[in-house]
Amino acid sequence: MAMRKLKFHEKKLLRRVNFYEWKKEKKSREGAALRKYYIQDAEDYKQYNKTVGMIKKIANKLKKLDPEDPFRIEYTDLILNKLYDLGLTKSKKNLESCDRISATSFCRRRLPVIAKKLHFAENMKQAVMFTEQGHFSLGPNVVEDPKLIIPISMEKYITWTSGSVLKRKIANYHDNVDDFDLSD
Repeated sequence: MAMRKLKFHEKKLLRRVNFYEWKKEKKSREGAALRKYYIQDAEDYKQYNKTVGMIKKIANKLKKLDPEDPFRIEYTDLILNKLYDLGLTKSKKNLESCDRISATSFCRRRLPVIAKKLHFAENMKQAVMFTEQGHFSLGPNVVEDPKLIIPISMEKYITWTSGSVLKRKIANYHDNVDDFDLSD
């Protein structure tokens, strides 16, 4: 359905309005992260912010407990190991590393970002497109969700799917085509 032609006064009013770049989005960190990591749904970023808030809240409550308390020791180790295994913190030493977590920490662990880091794609847009088209597999499972957070231990299992056209083209380019592997 085509839109009608705008009248003169409508054109004049809309001349200075930019629908692609909002002032609020321009100023905030959220807009920059959405563009940098090519996140299509802003709700994902808001969910990451909520999760970061909960992590920081739990860490602050644990900090208030006595350092020799067995409950604090157990749950500090538990949360730090979990955050380290997810790749959100660089160390498992103390709860101060929980304060440095941000929503962009989660964004950096998304499948398209890791795929770009592993040189499966040249840019984020391409990595998201390949993910949505089902060109990546995580172990034996085909992954089509760009929201997927990849733990450090699973990075090495990201590969092209067996029937991927891209896998075939790359194999042709490197001149190591195996008809048995690409028969799917």
